[in-house]
Amino acid sequence: MTPFHLRSRVKQLVRRTWMKYALRGVRQNDAHDRLDLAYSVPDPWHMDSAQERHRFAETNQVIRERIAPRVGTLLEIGCGEGHQSEALLDVCEALTGIDVSPRAIERARRRVPGATFAAGDIHAMPWADERGRFDLVTACEVIYYMSDRAKFLATIDALGKHCLVTYFAPAARKVEAECMAMPGAQKTSFRYRDTEWVAVWWKGASAR
Repeated sequence: MTPFHLRSRVKQLVRRTWMKYALRGVRQNDAHDRLDLAYSVPDPWHMDSAQERHRFAETNQVIRERIAPRVGTLLEIGCGEGHQSEALLDVCEALTGIDVSPRAIERARRRVPGATFAAGDIHAMPWADERGRFDLVTACEVIYYMSDRAKFLATIDALGKHCLVTYFAPAARKVEAECMAMPGAQKTSFRYRDTEWVAVWWKGASAR
């Protein structure tokens, strides 16, 4: 094994060990302090990888083909450090990103200075009850952490003229029934090697 590959293996091991500790006991989005703790290290979710960049590109393709070639305002829930935010700027005019981690939001602001970011839970945002505020609301890889998924889906349904949720395919048994219960919901899937994701989209309440 070359020194480069050895360093890479060590970094992966350190990241996995840290995430196992930081996310201990996390089963829903109420555990904001544990999720913020995960960001004590840069890129804890390994978003700067070929696999994740592929997911970003495929998500954008779903938006272009199934929702609109380009939307005006987009709300990204669970934006993290802004890795996917950079990609989503290609399909919208103005992006607002939120995340429960203040550490992540600080990095997102540096990474994507052209977007607007806020730290906190979606239900606590001052515009949380504004019907049809955004042309598109995305929630990519975050629904697993929602303690009340029905409330969360109802919130984004009200906020967005269109809504898009993506999740890791093996989690379908846990989250898919509620996503597909949204009025007019449709789904597709995409892969990167052995990893598969599902995308579910529908028109929000203000557009139905």
